[in-house]
Amino acid sequence: MSDLTGAVALRAARPEEAEALSALVLRSKAYWGYDEAFLAGCAEALRLRPAEVVERRTVVAERGGVVLGVATLDGEPPDGELGLLFVEPDVIGSGVGRMLYRHVMAEATRLGFDRVAIESDPHAEPFHLAMGAERTSSGRALPVLVAWPVRPEPSWSVAWSEGGPTVHVGNVAEFNGQFTGEARGPDHYSCLAAFCGPQPSLIVLPQPVDEWWVRDVGAVLGWSEVEVHSGIAGDGHVSEAILARPDLLERLTSRGAPVLPWGRTTAFDPISPSPEGVVRAVRRYESKRQANALFRALAPEHPGIVVPEQRLVGSRRALVRELAAGKRVVLKEEYGVGGSGTVVASREGRRASARRWAARGLLVEEYVEGTGPYRDPTFDAVIDVDGEVHPVGVGLMDVDGTSYRGVTVGPGVLPDPLGDTAVGFGVAVGRTLSEEGYRGWYDVDFVTDASGRLAPVEINLRLTGPAVAFHVQAALDRRRGGRHLVRTLDRLPLGARLPAGALRDHVARTAQRCRELGATLLVTIPTAAFDPVPHLGVAIAARDGQALADAEAAVRDANAALGGMFADLEVSPRDGRGPRTRRVRPRRASR
Repeated sequence: MSDLTGAVALRAARPEEAEALSALVLRSKAYWGYDEAFLAGCAEALRLRPAEVVERRTVVAERGGVVLGVATLDGEPPDGELGLLFVEPDVIGSGVGRMLYRHVMAEATRLGFDRVAIESDPHAEPFHLAMGAERTSSGRALPVLVAWPVRPEPSWSVAWSEGGPTVHVGNVAEFNGQFTGEARGPDHYSCLAAFCGPQPSLIVLPQPVDEWWVRDVGAVLGWSEVEVHSGIAGDGHVSEAILARPDLLERLTSRGAPVLPWGRTTAFDPISPSPEGVVRAVRRYESKRQANALFRALAPEHPGIVVPEQRLVGSRRALVRELAAGKRVVLKEEYGVGGSGTVVASREGRRASARRWAARGLLVEEYVEGTGPYRDPTFDAVIDVDGEVHPVGVGLMDVDGTSYRGVTVGPGVLPDPLGDTAVGFGVAVGRTLSEEGYRGWYDVDFVTDASGRLAPVEINLRLTGPAVAFHVQAALDRRRGGRHLVRTLDRLPLGARLPAGALRDHVARTAQRCRELGATLLVTIPTAAFDPVPHLGVAIAARDGQALADAEAAVRDANAALGGMFADLEVSPRDGRGPRTRRVRPRRASR
């Protein structure tokens, strides 16, 4: 029996140990009661040859110079295999196997593997499941599992959170109101601010939210205890409401944690002052006119970029002349979010468009023709306190006309050439923003033309809907390993208004169905569930596109089924004069 005293150490195996390690593997295999004939048949497959020791990244566990176990990490990123993991029979169950397994997964993370396959002995399958591996169907004789190396916290997340807990403030309406002249409620979109950090310690939201929502979301994303103050500003004036409550202001500012609003405003500066130049840069480059000018200045250095022509139109007559040419154009107010203040117009609608738009100080922009699956890409990044640009990633937005509805982020959502072009141009935009004093989150939105070039259309200097998807992706990659696809749907019809308890039960049932399909469901916007036209915002995450699509269909079906439950009921919202139907126009989503 081996000496079981002293510490176990790991080291790289040496080629001259190959024969001894192969013998250890067969002894370990024999522990499970296989006869000599079976072991003889396995010997060649389990043999470790001297020339393979380095190639297979072989590691051994030893105590006092005695080798107790061996493991290999085979293959090249992104997909690898746990080729060998065997320990001496007399130390099985002592922790040596767990040490070797964790080392292999740590190496897989360091080397950039997304997944590690495991063809397991049936007797070893419970060990691998206990270590976090998952069964996969393969039709092969031996159990096949997959392990997901845990990804390190991305640099953009560390830059955004400064590496610790954060305070989140959902001042969406206030941010938008600095351009429109007033904050408008109900501010459902502010719920998304809760997701934008790896570990929120305190969340402030204008609309009231139920306790179960933050608790359930936190359980999935790995949050520890979170203090929530909601329902503080039904009119959307969040900063004003915070300053009117010294106790809440003290809670926000006494933690020593970064205070992260949805977007920076002068109204928020008394709570958490912005670095010099931030608010000025926000005002400048949230302007679609100034953004277009910046795009034009940068485009010559980026061959895959084409910038749409843009003109300022100051009168109704001038707008009619623009539209009379017969070409489709994009009409834009200088400031607007999520598609508000933007419309695609043509000759047929010129009179109505002229009446609606001419008095606003209008921008007329060339319409970029194009179709296909990659029509609306976006690029997000963070500029840290030192001015360094940290790319977050690219996503593919779901845009209905000019209205943003959601995004998908994760591996493969854009072809590499398109993604590389978006990143290169987006980083160049970020460097200019940094030079002008901006610090924080920003994104650049694009459309794709008929030849596959990217046309940048706006800059957002704040958190955005895609920011939520990227934060959810980072949290799940960190907790569960691998690389997740995340799709957000910000206005998913609910079918019926439910009491709070019934809503939670519905969400729980739907989340369980998603888990059965290999996906994770999170509610991102719960407060709109009680609107006259009820809806939810959700995020769906999975490791493959089919599971993501199946889960989305399941969520839509479950929500639609709620309406069917009440289809045969005659209900009057007022009195006994019979049912009344009222069509309510849903609000346009922010982004």
